Amino acid sequence: MNFSFCLPVNLLFGSGVINELGSRAAPYGKKALVVTGRGSARKSGLLDKATGLLQEAGLETRLYDKAEPNPTAPQVYAGAEAAVEFGADMVIGIGGGSIMDAAKCIAFMAKNSGDLMDYIYGRKASPAALPIILVPTTCGTGSEGNGFAVITDPATGDKKSLRGNMLVAKVSIIDPDLMITMPRDVLASVGFDALAHCMESWLSSNGTPVSDMYALEGISLVAETLVPLYRGEGEKAEWEKLTWASTLGGMAIGTAGGIVPHGIEHPVSGLRNVTHGKGLASITPVVFERSISGAPAKFAEISRRLGGRDEKDCVAVIKKLLADIGLAIGLGEQGIKAEDIDWMTENAFKVSPAAIDHHPVKFSREDIKDIYRAAL
Repeated sequence: MNFSFCLPVNLLFGSGVINELGSRAAPYGKKALVVTGRGSARKSGLLDKATGLLQEAGLETRLYDKAEPNPTAPQVYAGAEAAVEFGADMVIGIGGGSIMDAAKCIAFMAKNSGDLMDYIYGRKASPAALPIILVPTTCGTGSEGNGFAVITDPATGDKKSLRGNMLVAKVSIIDPDLMITMPRDVLASVGFDALAHCMESWLSSNGTPVSDMYALEGISLVAETLVPLYRGEGEKAEWEKLTWASTLGGMAIGTAGGIVPHGIEHPVSGLRNVTHGKGLASITPVVFERSISGAPAKFAEISRRLGGRDEKDCVAVIKKLLADIGLAIGLGEQGIKAEDIDWMTENAFKVSPAAIDHHPVKFSREDIKDIYRAAL
């Protein structure tokens, strides 16, 4: 057994820990660029609370609220310019996965120059970034627990992640109480994304004993909590468990990486701005149906943790969960057309070769095209 493990993330988890935002940020300087979207954090009052806590701790703040779902490189450049103009000492991301990913890349580009995609594709490298503090408000991407940041280049449609320890938060403030105001459709999407992270990490040939621990516990916690919370039946304990599952999934995928479902979803949302979790909901069952033979024991374990028996009913169990949370949907319902398939296939092999390579079954380009067609 040979593996390496390095994940220098500092997690602060629990109900009410948002109140420590100011004291946790203060050691990193006096000026904070606060990155968020234009929706939930503002409407829920969290943004006002967060800026108040920062100001009480002696920090000056500036808001950058132009980050959007499936954030783009131009949004990152604008945020980095705002950080430099302000003289920011740190970047604080408050929101869902897209917001946190944008905050990470803004912190990176505030200390670097040139084309972000050069760093994403490895043509250039740098270990420099402003200190990052993350406050997740959705329990899905787990970006608070890893050094990944997924960005779309609108010029090419490429959706790919920048990776490195410079993107790991100095502290991630994970307060389950912040999740409770999520709309049900958002909860369904991000909850399935968390489950997908865990399942894919468990199945990846790049996994380790550490990522396996994270992934299996995450699968169990999602299985226990997502459907009841979607139905409005869960209590505080369920929110805590699902929030922790999301962070575990982020750490697992940060270690093992994703496999084909994530690898071929990124072209979908890169091309048509599809909601990531919904794209995964369309793709994952189709991919897994064609993958059982590559890792039957691992699929059997997924099935058992989701309430099934073995590998034979694994996909059926996943489909039932998706139906229970309103995500029994096809790509066609999300704007994907048959004529998009050739481009998406080529783009998948361009942006996600490692995900395709680490999958339990080796898929050809024709196999991927067939998966896309079946997912329509």
